[in-house]
Amino acid sequence: MTDVPRDLLEQITQLENLFTVDTEKLKKITDHFVTELDKGLSKAGGSIPMNCTWVLDWPTGKEKGSFLALDMGGTNLRVAEITLDGKRGFDVTQSKYQIPNSLKTGTAEQLWDYVSDCLHKFLLSSCEDELKEPTEVCLGFTFSYPATQNAINHGVLQTWTKGFDISGVEGHDVVEQLGEALAKKNIPIKVTSVINDTTGTLCASNYVDPQTKMGIIFGTGCNAAYYEKVKNIPKLEGRLPSDIGPEDDMAINCEWGAFDNEHYILPYTTWDLKIDAESPRPGQQAFEKLIAGVYLGEIFRLVLVDLYNDGFLFEGKNIKSLETPNFLDASFLAQIEDDPWENLTETEILFVNKLDIATTESERKLIRRLAELIGTRSARLSACGVAAIAKKAGYTSCHAGADGSVFNKYPHFKARGAQALKEIFDWEMSDPKDYPIKVVPAEDGSGVGAALIAALTDARVSKGLSVGAKDQ
Repeated sequence: MTDVPRDLLEQITQLENLFTVDTEKLKKITDHFVTELDKGLSKAGGSIPMNCTWVLDWPTGKEKGSFLALDMGGTNLRVAEITLDGKRGFDVTQSKYQIPNSLKTGTAEQLWDYVSDCLHKFLLSSCEDELKEPTEVCLGFTFSYPATQNAINHGVLQTWTKGFDISGVEGHDVVEQLGEALAKKNIPIKVTSVINDTTGTLCASNYVDPQTKMGIIFGTGCNAAYYEKVKNIPKLEGRLPSDIGPEDDMAINCEWGAFDNEHYILPYTTWDLKIDAESPRPGQQAFEKLIAGVYLGEIFRLVLVDLYNDGFLFEGKNIKSLETPNFLDASFLAQIEDDPWENLTETEILFVNKLDIATTESERKLIRRLAELIGTRSARLSACGVAAIAKKAGYTSCHAGADGSVFNKYPHFKARGAQALKEIFDWEMSDPKDYPIKVVPAEDGSGVGAALIAALTDARVSKGLSVGAKDQ
């Protein structure tokens, strides 16, 4: 960057010092992460919830049959029929139904009537054969809201999020409520399981690729799931039925976005602390606020505003749009990192079109470097979570199935994360293809995973085996 003025070069150096996470720091974060995973499984608990999912079986790959999956998101319901072929393959038929805004502040009866109507429509249009059968169709329900689970087929809503405020659901079992709505209309569907999409990602990816031992989400938020030995989950002591032994495995939904809520180990900048302080929940989701897509654009925006206020960028320009909180998202940084031109022409156009700010080539080089630093820090810190689960579970070689917009769409995220894993584990091989632990694209967790867990649960129940705590 010899053509960049000295004052901007000095700013770039300062930013590099603030956002770079070196190998030694990666290792310290990973070791502390392992400790916190352990703490979350203990009776005392910790910042990372480490939720027990009551998914007690690994897929065998021989699962066969047709199962339904229901994914209840913030805007749409997605209903899918998943046909498992018994050879680690599947076919998917699916439909989406928009959730009316009026329902989001309605009643429980209105909500579940609408959901059951959508499921019935799907059966009529896509599953006519199932309607002719006398037995019920098994449904896996992906319910992406905070819920307490004492069994795989039991989920009590703690609190609505994503703009929902439906009366009569909080504090109640959503499986029971949906089941009652289906029964009232004689719709032949049995809600077999309720899951988190990360757990579904784990199971769907393992079904297709048995080397997969983790399910990871790197998107708007972040999360992970893996299987833990029951004997390593002290908080289950006294709650396990007799047919669940210490050597049995249970999928754990980590909810690892809460790692380091104590602000003990992660490398926070003043901008990270500002985002936390001004967030709806200060002091919570500390890890997520450094690495997840919903925050990357805001970190970038805050740095640029400070550089403007300090007189280093956009002199004399109107930066009104840039001063709007949460105006930028991770896709903005991704476009900057994707700019192939030496003079960063696409970045120049992006700033004019999105922010109405004209930039010099020198400014764009600083902007590009800042985007790289924020994106790289996200990828490297993300790798600490993957490494921590590998260490916790004793995996020296495995795949981690990852999904989410940041993993799938952010430039160089995969390569940067792989490099960080190499540094954490001191691998000597130079080709990432040879790395013992690889983060690979995941299968559809809220669809295939939900249906697969429904299949696993149905098989378990048919054998008379437990699917929940004895005090459920």
